[in-house]
Amino acid sequence: MRIAKLTILIAGIAVASPAGLVAQQSQAPDKIDIDGETMFATSCGFCHQSGGRADGRGPKLAGTKRSDDFIAERVRKGKPGAMPAYGSVFSESQIMAIVAYIRTLEE
Repeated sequence: MRIAKLTILIAGIAVASPAGLVAQQSQAPDKIDIDGETMFATSCGFCHQSGGRADGRGPKLAGTKRSDDFIAERVRKGKPGAMPAYGSVFSESQIMAIVAYIRTLEE
């Protein structure tokens, strides 16, 4: 029954607005690409506890005085013996989304 509802929903979108369906498909990767909070939680949250709000294996990031450039470079290159490099894993927009997420953290 769930599959039938999904099929009807997709068919309804396609009939109601074929251009809308294309737009939704093309927007999905962009949304994923800029979801800094989820990327932080799945890649950084193991070491930076409570979503970066507390010390863990890595330092607390909430209220950091480090510049955006410093944080982005640290994400790209890591810190030998302490933090892995993510420059080959994340796109530049993903790295900047993580930086933007860190900036939203309150102490």
